[in-house]
Amino acid sequence: MIDVQILDETAPLKAVILGSAKGIGEEPDLEDAYDPKSKMHIEAGTFPVEKDMVVEMDAFETVLKKHGVEVYRPEVIMNYNQIFSRDIGFVIEDKFVKPRILKNRRREIEGIQYIIDKIPESQIVNVPEGVQIEGGDVMPWHDHIFVGYSKQPDFDEYIVARTNEEGVQFLIDNFPNKTVKAFELHKSDDNAYDNALHLDCCFQPVGTDKAIIHKEGFKNEADYHFLVDFFGKENVFDITKEEMFDMNSNVFSISPKVVVSEKGFTRLNKQLRDWGLTVEEIPYSEIAKMEGLLRCSTLPLKREY
Repeated sequence: MIDVQILDETAPLKAVILGSAKGIGEEPDLEDAYDPKSKMHIEAGTFPVEKDMVVEMDAFETVLKKHGVEVYRPEVIMNYNQIFSRDIGFVIEDKFVKPRILKNRRREIEGIQYIIDKIPESQIVNVPEGVQIEGGDVMPWHDHIFVGYSKQPDFDEYIVARTNEEGVQFLIDNFPNKTVKAFELHKSDDNAYDNALHLDCCFQPVGTDKAIIHKEGFKNEADYHFLVDFFGKENVFDITKEEMFDMNSNVFSISPKVVVSEKGFTRLNKQLRDWGLTVEEIPYSEIAKMEGLLRCSTLPLKREY
């Protein structure tokens, strides 16, 4: 059996599901793409190819194993994108949550079902009909759960709106000992520079008390200021719109001292090191073309407390 336990974003990682680029197949047709960055690269003829993404994900797995992390991978479903495992499940406390996600991604859960089957049934929570939520929007942080979402009419208007108000209420109802703080995100189906696909595309804690934030990812400026006050201005690294587009906030913490980052994030990686963190730099720029990066590729199962 697998013992799941997640209370925050940075405690020492013991077990994780890392997505897979194997079997992803040919690039999708433009009308089948469901985020603006993928559309942009399809139109430009620069959409990533399987072999390059496999190399990037293998580099990520190597770093995780170097730090003693048990790494699970999905069973491959041919001609299907299984890279972004973050969205198809998430753990809070000792519960594995199986969410309802975008309908053209629902087969992804099949690839990790063999892992879910090892989790005690009493620890699995199924999200009910009408509730939509994806793991990229859900961020446990000690006694808080930060969550990105979209109110109506935005939720029905944008395909990139992935978590609704019912999803926020689901977290409130199921984790009553947590303070759920929800943030409306800016959405655009057509311009990746104006689109915060998930909360982790514009915000993420690192270390024990630091945070990476893109102010314009939040629909309400007060939410940005809440986070700055929460972490302290001196502990916040503000990223630009270009850096948000490149996915600078979507790094991944192996521990409070170790962060995996894309090797091209020069300004961010310097700041992380200035904060005293060890930065494991890997190539991940091809996967970034699909509007996801390192956090998006992982589904943490257990951290050490």
